[in-house]
Amino acid sequence: MTEKYIKNAEFNFIQNQVALIKDSYKKNAAPNVIQAVKDLANMKIIELFPNASNEQKVMLDLSALKTDQEYDKYMKKLQDYLLPFPKISEAQLKKMFPKNKKLRLPDLDKMNLDQLSYLSWVDISTNKKFIVFEVEEKLVGIECKYSLVPKDNICSFCNRFGQVAFISTVTKAKKAKNPDYYKAIGNYICFESSECNKKITNVDYLTTFLKESLGEKTVL
Repeated sequence: MTEKYIKNAEFNFIQNQVALIKDSYKKNAAPNVIQAVKDLANMKIIELFPNASNEQKVMLDLSALKTDQEYDKYMKKLQDYLLPFPKISEAQLKKMFPKNKKLRLPDLDKMNLDQLSYLSWVDISTNKKFIVFEVEEKLVGIECKYSLVPKDNICSFCNRFGQVAFISTVTKAKKAKNPDYYKAIGNYICFESSECNKKITNVDYLTTFLKESLGEKTVL
């Protein structure tokens, strides 16, 4: 049996491709159009896993599927191969944010790690949002100030429209000629990280944002 190899964002991407195919059937598109949509979706899915084994490639191949039931069964099978977010303890979280002596932590036991690309929670009392993500196989964390935005907007992480907050954080980068130098960076992201984790299909920008925020800081 093949090992778990599908990350949350990749699963969401596949799910979106399946939705596009289903939609083509529902709209009674011409057979050649449906085939083109399927071929493109299949190619994009396979490209997500350049190191996939032959067994995994067969599992990912949806070219022979036709009915909603077959696509649902396909997605359900892939769920068994979801690679969970790395397990993390309260002690590790406290170590990531040592300056927050009264750090309010999320209930880790209630989190479904299979459905996380990143871990995030808010502390209303300090108006802070904390983000934990795996960068180069190591968990790192940043803290941000946040403010809710009255109008829906595009989230920088999942690139979907919804309720967002503006977050800002001070980078750890330093300039040799100016030790007092600091740079604040900000973005609009989903206020509810659980919703963002359901929609995110690519973690490239999330990775870039965390790396820029951390600067020269040593990751844990």
